[in-house]
Amino acid sequence: MNKTYSVSINEKIEKFNKKIKIPGDKSCSIRAILFASQCIGLSKIKNLLESEDVLDCVNSLKNSLGVKILKKNNIYQVYGNGFNSFNIKKKITRIYVGNSGTFARLLCGLLSTHPGKFYLYGDHSLNKRDFTRVTQPLEKIGAFFYPKNKKNLPLTIEGTDMPLAQKHIENKGSAQVKGLIMMAALSTPGITTIEEKKISRNHTELFLKELNADIKVKKLKQGNLINLVGQKNLYSFNYTVSSDPSSAAFLIALTLLTSGSRLVIHNVLCNKTRIFYLEILKKINANIKINNLRKVSGEMVGSITVSSSRLKPLNISKDIGKIIDELPILFIIAALTKGISKFKNIGDLKNKESNRLMESKKILDQIGIKCRVTKNDMTIYGKEKIKTINKSILIKTKGDHRICMSSAILALATGFKTKIKNFETVNTSFPGFITLIKNLGGKIVIK
Repeated sequence: MNKTYSVSINEKIEKFNKKIKIPGDKSCSIRAILFASQCIGLSKIKNLLESEDVLDCVNSLKNSLGVKILKKNNIYQVYGNGFNSFNIKKKITRIYVGNSGTFARLLCGLLSTHPGKFYLYGDHSLNKRDFTRVTQPLEKIGAFFYPKNKKNLPLTIEGTDMPLAQKHIENKGSAQVKGLIMMAALSTPGITTIEEKKISRNHTELFLKELNADIKVKKLKQGNLINLVGQKNLYSFNYTVSSDPSSAAFLIALTLLTSGSRLVIHNVLCNKTRIFYLEILKKINANIKINNLRKVSGEMVGSITVSSSRLKPLNISKDIGKIIDELPILFIIAALTKGISKFKNIGDLKNKESNRLMESKKILDQIGIKCRVTKNDMTIYGKEKIKTINKSILIKTKGDHRICMSSAILALATGFKTKIKNFETVNTSFPGFITLIKNLGGKIVIK
């Protein structure tokens, strides 16, 4: 983790008209590195997101699991040796997974079928998060976790050399749970089946199709049925990581809320399971267009153009898994939009890097926005104009990168004199955020 620091924002941003690029997608970056480690041969990855989460993935594979990874001319080169080829030198291999739930969960899938014992531990935030939905499907195929019945990291996982292909039911729409099962299935004999009741991000499926894995995805009346044949070798690849749409959401929100502004963001990942928030914003009168759509490394990519807009209240109750990362910034949009916005079935927000439901409420309370929270729902009574004279606020972000960036957008859009603590956590997913804000004309000071 970088040195701790806070930021101060004391002025509302002026209108802007810019064209920008943002860093690579975190989900695809982590998957690219992990898949490359399981392929045979030299894989090359361009535009890898160099955030803390991704670099923790790179460093753990190199230093703990013996994968040869080099960086040459800004291209990451990964030398893979196929399934179950990690270079294990110790009786128990210690692996640091940082703050990344994606890396930790997908890695558990790979390790569950790799002979050996592995001690996984994360940072203070990740170690608090529930891993029950990781351990249960992997124990089903033959892996062991110690201590037994422990629900969070640190955990020791003992991989099995005789994994059993199973049918799994995924009810909650978790791309990470679905993904870790597929990671385990790669080296499992037979056909692993996943019945996905709720649609979630499909980066793992698309990546496997790009690698010519024996995978079939069938649409059901409700969800998908995925069949993956294991023990079919995968071979090296060249991959370009497109820009992260979840990071783009913060800049899109700032543009929508800043009168007279226009922004073009190039080369953004436009996977339908990742840009659902754009469809939601369009329904409330957001001026957003996607141009130059094309396929890059198996994923749809395009340029997003957004202009400031007079928005209507939000009403969200379904497909929450598709917007789980964008909800904190959608709360900010709701707070600054006149009318009553309703968010239902968002209880999963309590189990992210922080309790994002309650942390968001605390922020809105500070700026005088009425906000009612029940067990799994939130109602926000938004205002188009908020009095900011002689009003200063301090935001303690609980080490949550998305709460940090949402708070910054709130301050820039309103002009509240704002101090945001632990802003270094933004580097978890969006290094260069402060630089981009300054390029748009925002005044943000590191302290």
